[in-house]
Amino acid sequence: MNYAKSEAKDYAREHLRGIWAAALNPFAEDLSFDEAGFRRNIRHWVDDLGIEGLFICGKQGEFFSMSLEERKRNLEVAVEACDGRAGIMMSVSDQNFDTVLELARHAQNVGADYIVVHAPVLHFVHDSDALLYEYYKAISEAVDIGIAMWSHPDSGYLMSPELCARIADLPNVVAIKYSVPREMYARLTELAGDKIQVSTASEEEWFDNIVELGWRLYLCSSPPYQLQTARDRRMHDYTQLAFAGRIDEARAIRDSLDPVRQAIKSTKPGGKPQAHGKYWQELLGQTGGRVRFPMQELTEEEKIATRAAFEACGLRL
Repeated sequence: MNYAKSEAKDYAREHLRGIWAAALNPFAEDLSFDEAGFRRNIRHWVDDLGIEGLFICGKQGEFFSMSLEERKRNLEVAVEACDGRAGIMMSVSDQNFDTVLELARHAQNVGADYIVVHAPVLHFVHDSDALLYEYYKAISEAVDIGIAMWSHPDSGYLMSPELCARIADLPNVVAIKYSVPREMYARLTELAGDKIQVSTASEEEWFDNIVELGWRLYLCSSPPYQLQTARDRRMHDYTQLAFAGRIDEARAIRDSLDPVRQAIKSTKPGGKPQAHGKYWQELLGQTGGRVRFPMQELTEEEKIATRAAFEACGLRL
């Protein structure tokens, strides 16, 4: 860590900015973690695409299929491969609180910049606000590293903007990945945008959130390395133009990516997001690899449809 706990919010305000991508994890034919392939992907994402930060071992990365030691190693490899050229946020999310703390301390010790913790699934709980505040407070007290909240429908509920704003007062809570309707994250930006970085994973909303809400952080999903190549960095370009206030130019480039977005959306089977993402990576020349059970691989027919859409979408390789 390059900051003290009391400096976490100021450090994040300066450094937790730009485009952060959620890493898919490549698994080899024997389903082992493909460290070499992961390193190659990171070098491409950071050096060729200019991605400012990586979100490691999240849902995109199939953390739910990995052992505790594999998750730790996943982070270590990312830290080594980035070598300070990009920021790193590790998901330490788990239903077991001791696992959350063990991973959080590991992230702090081996060089992650931040951690992210999703709101846990709460069985039989109908009044969760006090519980969730104490949950994040306990993590905040246990570690010094900057913490991002993460609220999404998979938890079975959504944290309210008012609750998130209260949690944002904790000294090392620095951000939130807020996978909620726009009116909710706009409200949280109004309530707590001076205390934490508010973001959501939708690339299609990113431009509007820069222009209308003043956001400077995209946190984060796979579009940063699925919509772009070393020769075609349109997401990067429209982001920088929007940051600079050149709105019409930025909008034109943003809109030019619609065929790529549609190619991905129209061919992604509802139950196979990671497999589709990994195959798209392979079409781009990145390391994709297999998915782990219970996730399912694409069929040959699904691959053929995806390749045809990819070849027609207009990305420059």
